[in-house]
Amino acid sequence: MELKVLVDNNTIIDKYYLGEPGVSYLITEGDVKLLFDVGYSDVFIQNAEKMNESLMDVNFIVLSHGHNDHTGGLVPLIKHYSQAQDAGVSFTKPMIISHPDALSHKEYDGDGIGSTLDKQTLSQYYDIQLSKAPVWITENLVYLGEIERGNDFENIDPIGLCEKDGQLVDDHVKDDSSLVYKSPEGLVIITGCSHAGICNIIEYAKKVCNDDRIVDVIGGFHLISPSDLQSKGTLKYFEENTISNIHPCHCTSLEYKIKLSKFSDVLDVGVGLSLSYS
Repeated sequence: MELKVLVDNNTIIDKYYLGEPGVSYLITEGDVKLLFDVGYSDVFIQNAEKMNESLMDVNFIVLSHGHNDHTGGLVPLIKHYSQAQDAGVSFTKPMIISHPDALSHKEYDGDGIGSTLDKQTLSQYYDIQLSKAPVWITENLVYLGEIERGNDFENIDPIGLCEKDGQLVDDHVKDDSSLVYKSPEGLVIITGCSHAGICNIIEYAKKVCNDDRIVDVIGGFHLISPSDLQSKGTLKYFEENTISNIHPCHCTSLEYKIKLSKFSDVLDVGVGLSLSYS
């Protein structure tokens, strides 16, 4: 599997890529090519072009959750494909995979923070598979679906409100999910924001894949200003578990990268980074 960072808060030095507070990874596994999140704008398209990466042959778009810093790029992507069609350029129509709540209305302090496009609108352009259960995209690559939340220190407080059955309710971001690649050496876990809790995600990945070995974890860890409860629980978890390499980024503060470095090798992330796993 190969993973290329198209969007992150940071960019690789000496390369004229664009950064924004969002996430988008271009992942290739065998004959399958997918986008994991699409950032906030068209930045991921611009960066892909600078990397000489085509988005015309993407098979899947996996959305980690419904917040607009992970789904906003769907609008310019539709335009990107429409322009290709007008120019007579052939392209693959990708399928969107996500949790059923990912395309629901979401807001924080009265401001919309969810996907600009709802399911009905998106279905005019893409096939959509919404699932709470894990979805095996390839023999070795799985979308986890709804993460089991088994500990008592993560995902305690809601992030704004979401629409459920026509009403606005506290949003504990049940749609937050991840991808996992099963390598011969163990699991590579790919996260968006980890609203479900990075420790919950790791444990559920182990369960779904029936493998306790962790090769790497890359993505947002949702550790900007965690509560004391979350902070102590997360650091204790990493102290007690063998997780050699991690690539925390996006919504992870420098403070917690330093704290996590006591237990795992913390590796840098930025737009332009390319990672390969056997």
